Amino acid sequence: MYQHPFPYEIIYSNRKTLAIQITSDSRVRVRAPRQMSRAEIESFLTEKESWVLKHLRNMTQTGTSDPASSPLSDSDLLLYIHMAPEIFTRQVCFYANRMNVSYGRISIREQKTRWGSCSSAGNLNFNWRLIFAPPAVLDYVVVHELAHRKEMNHSAAFYAIVEQVLPDYRSSQKLLRENGHQLWLRK
Repeated sequence: MYQHPFPYEIIYSNRKTLAIQITSDSRVRVRAPRQMSRAEIESFLTEKESWVLKHLRNMTQTGTSDPASSPLSDSDLLLYIHMAPEIFTRQVCFYANRMNVSYGRISIREQKTRWGSCSSAGNLNFNWRLIFAPPAVLDYVVVHELAHRKEMNHSAAFYAIVEQVLPDYRSSQKLLRENGHQLWLRK
C-alpha cells in the first residue's frame, strides 16, 4: 500500500462524500461515508496529496502551525524523517530529468548548518527539515544541488543554470537565508 507523506486519520460517518480537513494543529483528517472502502480513500488521498502538502506547508510558512518549531514527539520525528526520502526522491527525479543531469545516492540527514550538498561523485544530501519549508524553497535546494552536477562552484555560470530551471529562485534563496534557521531548524 502507498505510504502518504503525511499522517492522517479517517473518520467514518453517515455522510455521502469524501472530504479532507486540515486542522489548526496541522492534522489531516479524512471524513468518509461508512460504506467507503479503504482503497477508495487511499485513491482519493493520492489524488489530493499535492493539495494537502501545499496547505500543510502554507500553514507552516504563515505560522498557523509550525511543527518544526515545537518539540516533536519521537513518533512524529520518525514519521517526518520517514517521509523525507520519498519527497526528496520525487523532486530530485523530476528536476534531474528536466536538467538532464545524473546523480548518485540521495541521503537524508539532520544537519545543523546545511540544507543540502552535492559530492563530486554526484551523491546528494538533504536536511530532512526542508519538508517543512514552502515548496518553492525545497525545489530551490534540490535544483541548487543538481546544478552542481554541471558546475561544482557558485559562479555566475552555476546560477545561470539554476535560473534557467527556476527563474524566480532568488526569492526562495532570500527566504532561506533570512528565515530558514528560524522557521525550520528550531528544536
